Amino acid sequence: MAHASPPVKTLIVAPAWVGDMVMAHAIVPGLVAAGAEVHLLAPPATAPLAERMPGVAAVHELAAAHGEFGWAKRRTAARRLAPRGFERAIVLPNAWKAALAPALAGIPRRTGFVGEARFGLLNDWRRLDERRLPRLVDRFAALAGVAPASPCLRADANAGRRLRRQYGLASAGAVVALCPGAAFGPAKRWPPAHFAGLARRCAEAGSEVWVLGGKADAAAGAAIAAASPARDLTGRTTLLEAVDLLAAASAVVSNDSGLMHVAAALGRPLTAIYGSTTPAFTPPLAPAAAIVERTLPCRPCFARECPLHHLRCLRDIDASEVFAALGELNALPAPLKAPA
Repeated sequence: MAHASPPVKTLIVAPAWVGDMVMAHAIVPGLVAAGAEVHLLAPPATAPLAERMPGVAAVHELAAAHGEFGWAKRRTAARRLAPRGFERAIVLPNAWKAALAPALAGIPRRTGFVGEARFGLLNDWRRLDERRLPRLVDRFAALAGVAPASPCLRADANAGRRLRRQYGLASAGAVVALCPGAAFGPAKRWPPAHFAGLARRCAEAGSEVWVLGGKADAAAGAAIAAASPARDLTGRTTLLEAVDLLAAASAVVSNDSGLMHVAAALGRPLTAIYGSTTPAFTPPLAPAAAIVERTLPCRPCFARECPLHHLRCLRDIDASEVFAALGELNALPAPLKAPA
């Protein structure tokens, strides 16, 4: 009688950015289908998301914060990983330090792009052809040797109901969630006044409006709430609580940000607003997604702040245009119509 081969224990070294972390799940289904037992190594900021990813057997936290070299912390992580018998590591970030823990743990096969001259840390290294692999998700899939799947996150419906009670939100009815933040920089953030104009239109059309984001988005959230009926929850929820609230939304409007990718992975109808970046690189991988962007000679520049100091790629996008894009998704009980 033939015996099935044991699963190949595979460690994915995950990114520190929330959006990139969500897109990392695109390679998990393919790896599992090929017979891998998939574990993730992630920093504290993004590790909780891995707990919500189908197919992930275990999550190992790397205590080093985003941007921190953390030699001692990476060495400690390697000591924890070494006895677990990993056969392969897939290093998604291109930074030199990201390849340290799997190398120190002695994982036999360590795959990644060459990046910052990581020849000694990687022994299955690849050169990145950006033209052949324009999307970040395709680059992750190329390292894993699988076709990319649509990222997926599980929501906790009970937690979502508890949060709605906790914050005095409506228990039923249409909800539009607004995500005005983008950790990368101002050149990815649609102005709060424009979000407020959209919130007023959505409220007049019969939807409750929530504003979600981290502590860094609190000023934008307060500005939106001050000029509209939106409920400001920025800075009041954890990342996983934001996941559970987004899962309860009828539709989401977001900048190109981590929460945009979270909403996409939850399968929420999504309108995504792009400024300095482009959906050609990091599109929302959602079943129903509308893109709003401007074609300008200076775009995409991929800058954190507008080099020309006009931010026309975002300021020229009117709330009525985003409202119309949201309505075309037919995500609410009745198609949205512009207020008279």
